[in-house]
Amino acid sequence: MLKKKIILGSLLCLIASMSWGAMFPVAHIALQQIDPFYFSFIRYLIVGIILSVLLWLKEGRAAFRLEGRGKSLLLFGTMAFTVYNMSVFLGQQLMGESGTIAASIMEVLMPMITIMVLWITTKKAPKTYMLPSVAIALVGALLVITKGQLTFFVMAGQHLVPLLLIFMGVVGWVIYSMGGDRFKDWSTLRYSTLTCLLGSAVNLVIVTLASSFQILPVPTMDTILSIKYEMAFMILLPGLVALLSWNLGIKLLSSLNGILFINFVPITTFVIMAFQGYHISNYEIFGTLLIIFALIRNNAYQRKESRSKPLTPKAFTVAHDPKGEMIKTVSQNP
Repeated sequence: MLKKKIILGSLLCLIASMSWGAMFPVAHIALQQIDPFYFSFIRYLIVGIILSVLLWLKEGRAAFRLEGRGKSLLLFGTMAFTVYNMSVFLGQQLMGESGTIAASIMEVLMPMITIMVLWITTKKAPKTYMLPSVAIALVGALLVITKGQLTFFVMAGQHLVPLLLIFMGVVGWVIYSMGGDRFKDWSTLRYSTLTCLLGSAVNLVIVTLASSFQILPVPTMDTILSIKYEMAFMILLPGLVALLSWNLGIKLLSSLNGILFINFVPITTFVIMAFQGYHISNYEIFGTLLIIFALIRNNAYQRKESRSKPLTPKAFTVAHDPKGEMIKTVSQNP
């Protein structure tokens, strides 16, 4: 059962990560026609509507109740659907064509950020096998994107503000992923829907205020229709499918283990570029193998750790029946 849980969680996180890897080249085309703020707002407004219909049909009206957890849901929804999307796409747009690669490679910092946030918030050091896995995967992703050259980092110094925006967005998604651990008693669909709706509400406030003060132009219908295919892709695959897959995968694996799959984001971006005629170098092949090795290594240690966990000790309680006879019952310790 545990093995199936790990396999399913890994597959779901892989689907989400590869979907997001394909997202950046598609977003690059759309952002030439529309600003990242309205782009993010329209995209997740439609995703939120679709999720709401699914949640209503599956769990009913009661599933839309916040149950006193509205502040947490608003925080995590804002981190994912406002901070991440608007910051990352704004940074990508400001950098131009190079922003496609920069946005995808910045995703590989998520495992590092997750470990540091958990370390700071829980005061618990990560397991010893996790740090090498994250480091190996990071090195592999860097080799794939940079091809073993330092020119990428020279370019990074020339685009400090956009890179900081992308980094801020990445931190926002890490916080959202970790937030799912607090809602394990909820279904993945319910957590995804309510956070998406609240995040979209924040996006609505931002674009409304920005347009009211003439900071952002309201996109025309012609503008929206000009990116209809890109928007449809962004809504269905990186939006709807990836969101549900990621949240369920994280629920099965935990945020610290599942987020390691985010390294496949830049790999997928690179593969798409390769299909477009990009030459694959030895550095990129070796980097890909390193990432695969890091994932296999981490999952192997997970399985070994789960098998070595001792059984929960049994506790005995003593009671008496009406006749005064002693009864010994067995219960598991919590």
